[in-house]
Amino acid sequence: MSFYDYSLPQQIIDNLYNVYNIKEPNEVQIKSFSAIKEGRDLILSSPTGTGKTLAYLLPLISTTDITLKTVQVLIITSSQELCMQINKLIQNLYGSDLIHDKSCVLIGDGNITRQTEQLKKKPVYIIGTPGRVKQLIDNKKLHVHDVKTIVLDEADKLFDKSNFDNVLSIRKSCMKRTQVMLFSASISSKTIKLANDFTYKPVVYNLCQKENNLIPRTIKHIYVITDRRERIETLRKVVKAINSTKSIIFINTKYDLEETFQKLEYHHYKVASVSGNKDKNEKKKAIDDFANGKINYLLSTDVSARGLQFDNIEAVINLNLPEDNTDYQHRAGRCGRNNQPGLCISIITENELFKIKKLQKQFNINMIQKRLYNGKLVSK
Repeated sequence: MSFYDYSLPQQIIDNLYNVYNIKEPNEVQIKSFSAIKEGRDLILSSPTGTGKTLAYLLPLISTTDITLKTVQVLIITSSQELCMQINKLIQNLYGSDLIHDKSCVLIGDGNITRQTEQLKKKPVYIIGTPGRVKQLIDNKKLHVHDVKTIVLDEADKLFDKSNFDNVLSIRKSCMKRTQVMLFSASISSKTIKLANDFTYKPVVYNLCQKENNLIPRTIKHIYVITDRRERIETLRKVVKAINSTKSIIFINTKYDLEETFQKLEYHHYKVASVSGNKDKNEKKKAIDDFANGKINYLLSTDVSARGLQFDNIEAVINLNLPEDNTDYQHRAGRCGRNNQPGLCISIITENELFKIKKLQKQFNINMIQKRLYNGKLVSK
């Protein structure tokens, strides 16, 4: 199967190759193609980095008429950063001149008056977070009666307590016949059960059925034990030891993120951060600078990083292990994409060794202890 089978415009196929060096669809994209083209509802889970965004975008592009002045595709995501990345992907695939006012991002940090003005330009694609999309629907600024397809990207997060009611309200605002698709790297049985309120006889593809497929096998996992008070200093030493040109550092709290950012910046590392207290433009600049190689280390919380996609991530560093083990899967999956090698380093205390054992068991991975010696990470 090739992209020509999608009935895509030649410009889209050219941009796939010229911008992303993608020549043919992969397994995830082939699996989802028929169901989407036939208008079937779909639930698909596959490991991080397997091309799920293109799996729904490309078939939708082939059936979406951008000359019409009505919203046809509504993409809901759990994070503002993912909204911006999806929009950028749409812009790159079409070419910004062609799609300029035809895709619109609706996020909580954005100016609602400016977003309302954008909606007056009759976009075809809406990419937004649940709270802001619901608000604009309730205010009768966003009309969704002509929406053909709703995509719930990172569906497991959209179905948590903080998002579910808004997502359900959005679904009920659309027509009953609207096609609904759920995509995520991890879809639990609970999520599938809740999906009954959204979908009609969905096609279900679970490409994460085997535990050892949850995290790409090309990723090497190591951990370093330190004292709790020395955690950030240990991080600085780890950063110096790996001397990476492109890594993501995950931090559990905004307070620790800001402290870590200041310390790394003080030591002249090229760093930027994405967190909830930054506005849309600051986050966009941080993401763009990281993608373009202007900075080497991107600091992020789990919420901000959900769905962020970058090529050639060399390492993921966990200043703290996540509270939810599933988030370890999403963090690690930022590297090792498309069968490339990756490194996931976790900084822990002695009291957290039990968490390492749980992660190894749940994801069938081998996590190796290392220590810092003469500025290098060496075997224990």
